[in-house]
Amino acid sequence: MPMPEYPTALGASTPDKITLLGQDLAEDVMGKVSFGELAFWLATQRRPTTGETRVFEAVLAALADHGFTPTAIVTRLTYLSAPDSVQGALAAGLLGGGSRFLGVTEDCGRFLHEVLRDRQLPLDVRMDGEGWDELALSVVRQEREAKRFIPGLGHHVHKDGDPRTPRLFEIAREEGHYGPHLSLFAAIGRVHPRVLGRTLPLNGAGVCGAALADLGLPMELLRGFALLARTAGLIGQLAEELRNPVANEIFLSVDLNNLSVPPEPYGGQHG
Repeated sequence: MPMPEYPTALGASTPDKITLLGQDLAEDVMGKVSFGELAFWLATQRRPTTGETRVFEAVLAALADHGFTPTAIVTRLTYLSAPDSVQGALAAGLLGGGSRFLGVTEDCGRFLHEVLRDRQLPLDVRMDGEGWDELALSVVRQEREAKRFIPGLGHHVHKDGDPRTPRLFEIAREEGHYGPHLSLFAAIGRVHPRVLGRTLPLNGAGVCGAALADLGLPMELLRGFALLARTAGLIGQLAEELRNPVANEIFLSVDLNNLSVPPEPYGGQHG
């Protein structure tokens, strides 16, 4: 009976050689391929151009760390509770990458992609600013009527503009990867005040999703790239926790200031 085969174009080993993506790992990859370039290559199984690598690595840098967010705090607190489990602390932080933090990258990329798909616009479509603005107006009005929020629009800290956003637009333009997702997202930023009656910033996580989508990366993996970036940031959080610990103070600030109150039955229970 023949043994089953499990084909893969990724890593494979023999007693004297390791191959990765069809390359000799030791000779062709190590010391020659940056980690960002390799991450892109692994996800797409094609080697990115220099311009694609620059945009992709700019996205990774934009998402690596954003201060004492819940992902950072829970990583530090988990390490405080289980210093023998670095992997647990990192995993705890990554598990917090959801719809409010980090997940916006995926949500925005998917949202823009679905708009383009539903209107049957090819991914190499080229329109002038007026054309994109007209499309964006219809999108914002549609979402407003449906009482839905547009992913990537607004930020809880950067009320007057996220500094990452214009820089990512700039880098994408410089490298020739300012495609339809970024074009639509920028148009939403221009026209939404006419519908919403107020101006909200395009946040960095959202523009990261648009940039990744314009690079042709799988929609299903966009959050994965955000988590890849945040892993580096969480390692930095742990390194700082070792040098200048704050997790115990965070824990005690809650533990020593709790207020005992009468129990309040859950409203969904039936008596």
